[in-house]
Amino acid sequence: MSTGELLGVRGLVAGYGAVPVLHTVDLSVPPRTIAAVVGANGAGKTTLLRAVSGLLPPTAGRIVLDGTDLRGTRVEQLVRRGVAHVPEGRGVVGELTVDENLRLGGLWRRDRADAARALDEVYQLFAPLARRRRHLGHQLSGGERQMLALGRALVGRPRLLLLDEPSLGLAPRVVAQIMALLRQLRDDTGLTVLLVEQNVRSALSVADQGVVMALGRIVASGPAAGLRDDDHLRHAYLGF
Repeated sequence: MSTGELLGVRGLVAGYGAVPVLHTVDLSVPPRTIAAVVGANGAGKTTLLRAVSGLLPPTAGRIVLDGTDLRGTRVEQLVRRGVAHVPEGRGVVGELTVDENLRLGGLWRRDRADAARALDEVYQLFAPLARRRRHLGHQLSGGERQMLALGRALVGRPRLLLLDEPSLGLAPRVVAQIMALLRQLRDDTGLTVLLVEQNVRSALSVADQGVVMALGRIVASGPAAGLRDDDHLRHAYLGF
């Protein structure tokens, strides 16, 4: 496992209108790791991802990517810096084909040859997408749509993947496949993942580190296995 820090969050405060959701959140994610952010509904997990991805401007604090302060950075610039965000609900364009959806993920890239290679690699990772590349997004199953949303992000060759509730509405078998894929991407490509997930067992089983949130604050963090085995945390915050 790598040392150092790819993503750093310092004293982050963010919310909607005058209502803060995150309260002085501090977080450090090393490169080549999977960090799982877990907690109950309303804990602030999705708000954290939206702030990191530039969709929600913080009211205080800093977000640092590989040593660079991201304050004031536009969303499109963050994408070019290697940040990809797959939101809850997957965001597939139903009127476009699988192939067209995937190509959206690489439209900004100047290296067209490598963008084409990245597209081929996604089809190798997700065999169902390769078989259905001419199908429209709305014709896919829930699992296939999640694969498509992930694949579109990967076509941009991100360094940091922000992944919000990938297991939502999916069968356990599909969830297991997606979690195994995250581990494979970490090992094979060095991808760093900040994973928000309500399926706590699944998230902590694949993660290197865990972060437990409650009411907009981080109440515990550390190696994922340790959090998973902490009876107090499991009963107080994680619901199992």
